[in-house]
Amino acid sequence: MATKYETVIGLEVHIELATESKIFCSCSAKFGGEQNDHVCPACCGMPGMLPVVNKHVVDLGMTAGMMLNCDINRVTTFDKKSYYYPDLPGSYQTTQWFSPVAVNGTVRINTSKGEKDIRIKQIHMEEDAGKLVHDDWTNTTFVDFNRTSVPLIEIVSQPDLSSAEEVVAYLERLRSLLRFAKVSECRMEQGSMRCDVNLSVRPEGSNVLGVRTEMKNMNSISAIERAIEYETARHIDAIENGTEELVQETRRWDDIKGKSFAMRNKETAGDYRYFPDPNVMPVCIDDEWFDGIKASLPEFPEVKKDKYITELGLGEYDADLLTESRALCDVFEEAYAECGMAKEAANWIISNCMKVLNRKQLTADMLDINGKALGQLIKLVADGKVGNANARKILDEMFENDIEPEKYAEENGFIVSNDTSKIQDVINAVVAADQKSVADFKSGKEKALMALFGKCMKELKGNCDPQILREMLLKTIQ
Repeated sequence: MATKYETVIGLEVHIELATESKIFCSCSAKFGGEQNDHVCPACCGMPGMLPVVNKHVVDLGMTAGMMLNCDINRVTTFDKKSYYYPDLPGSYQTTQWFSPVAVNGTVRINTSKGEKDIRIKQIHMEEDAGKLVHDDWTNTTFVDFNRTSVPLIEIVSQPDLSSAEEVVAYLERLRSLLRFAKVSECRMEQGSMRCDVNLSVRPEGSNVLGVRTEMKNMNSISAIERAIEYETARHIDAIENGTEELVQETRRWDDIKGKSFAMRNKETAGDYRYFPDPNVMPVCIDDEWFDGIKASLPEFPEVKKDKYITELGLGEYDADLLTESRALCDVFEEAYAECGMAKEAANWIISNCMKVLNRKQLTADMLDINGKALGQLIKLVADGKVGNANARKILDEMFENDIEPEKYAEENGFIVSNDTSKIQDVINAVVAADQKSVADFKSGKEKALMALFGKCMKELKGNCDPQILREMLLKTIQ
């Protein structure tokens, strides 16, 4: 009888935090910019520069811990982790080893096999390293230090995962919760969410772990899935057929070739020579600070979704889309409180607001408009005071400036007047200029009427009731 095997997986997920500045200095932590533009002597590791802890980093570390059901260490300390890479200018990384900000959490995932709790060993705060840029043409490697000291949390799971499906469910759950709490944008394509996969294989039912390998800095869900499937098959083949000797090592995943390659022997904690950083004082979290962070936590996405469906009458599709982003939820709830029309508010956000965001190449988490003003705009449309086309123009302006929709509509001639004499003058001019469309409509071509209607509405700049315009247009043609 053939031996059955099970895969044992633990993840180390690195999350760049949503802060304006770096963890120990005031340099910008924003993504992008010219190479080596966001650096100073402190984050470049120059001698004599003393780090100062960014309080907001600790806020977000605590928030992440609470969202993942962790215990918060009320005294948390920073330590030095020694290793010698060119993208780490001080030859050590300031991280947390002895007393991380959060420990002993759980994340519940849902897969085709049902629900499962994944244990969190710890969450620790640390600084990111720089970025190596390889130029194959000149056989040269450059270092960009912009990312050096950008604040991270590392979420270390216990080896509770057993398949690529579970890993994907776990990562998506982390991303959902942390984005909702505004801890991070978790954009894998920008590197603000990266994953190290620790994997081993053992006979089914055994409680002895196999030889563990680690694949570093995985930055896409599809690559992680493929890497787990490949590495699992490689381990089983080595065990059953002796194709190679498995050793504890760090490996690199090549997504183009669909294979992993050995990089170096896996380091142990002793190799890193952890010791307390004498330049960074312990952070003491008192009751007021702890309670303030706890009070600021949002409802979980699934709780909001249930409320939107059961209390506000939204469909599951709309509720799903809204609860993908805390920003969408915040604007929706403000708009609904103002206009009292849940379906209309959801439609405006999902359709019109998202179109503007896409045009500006922004994500849903970057929606930053006045929800109350959006509710006022929705009421203007529902009351027939502003047409849809002009309402969208007002929405565009709301993305640029904080305006009062009704006042802006009045100042720019967007208020529907329904002056029948003016409407009739426009209809007469359009009909006289387009007798072909008139003849086409009379011969049974309904689209011809819409062509005439569109020309009239354009001349009127959308400032009339569509039903009144249609009735007057039909009467004139007939």
